[in-house]
Amino acid sequence: MLVEKNVAVECAEKLCASVANGLEGKQVSGYNAVKNAVKTAMEDGLMRILTPKQSMDILRQVKVAQNEKRPYVVVFVGVNGVGKSTSLSKVCFWLKSQKLKVLLAACDTFRSGAVEQLKTHAARLEVPVFEKGYNKDAASIAMDAVKYAGQNGFDVVLVDTAGRMQDNEPLMRALSKLVNLNNPDLVQALKETAYGQGPPRLIDGIMLTKFDTIDDKVGAAVSMTYVTGQPVLLVGVGQTYTDLKKLNAKNIVKLLLR
Repeated sequence: MLVEKNVAVECAEKLCASVANGLEGKQVSGYNAVKNAVKTAMEDGLMRILTPKQSMDILRQVKVAQNEKRPYVVVFVGVNGVGKSTSLSKVCFWLKSQKLKVLLAACDTFRSGAVEQLKTHAARLEVPVFEKGYNKDAASIAMDAVKYAGQNGFDVVLVDTAGRMQDNEPLMRALSKLVNLNNPDLVQALKETAYGQGPPRLIDGIMLTKFDTIDDKVGAAVSMTYVTGQPVLLVGVGQTYTDLKKLNAKNIVKLLLR
């Protein structure tokens, strides 16, 4: 059942083994009692996976950066087609609604049209874009953007990056350089809910896109959190800038076990 709802096989197997171990030796009589005991143990196991090990309150972290007189920096990473620019724009809209001054950094210097796409979102959101065109060093652009933000009173810098696959070594090296050189506060991985396995390394949080299109196949939230050890911070639930929500772990568990 879990695998059918997009939970990775390894994760599902270990979860079931954990439930079995937890119930071993317990005296339970009757079919319904056994069924309820298994369901409760499974719910507890799923909640443990989905509950962050530490608080990831972005607004609180932004406040800390403000007190340090510097911008809070978020780098968005993910493969092409996952909805990275749209998701970044949703986060921008949310931050603006919190009265924060946001700068977008166009560091996808590889894909044709990426800078223009980000500029289109920026115009709608009425926020500036820091960009230097194409075929430039993305890490240096990000560094210059952060410096510019610090000099001009921006609270947050949202960094758009080139979509990449893990087997594309040059692009992965470029991403590693960007992260290592700029030491962002948050590396946010974007992943489609329907294909939530094989996440990138060295991420701080996960944002699942297209969360409104997959009915009850929400196991990606469990798989991504289990494999990375990092929490799903936000989920995209539509095409407009307001379609952004925090993950409700209890609802995910209900969908998985219904």
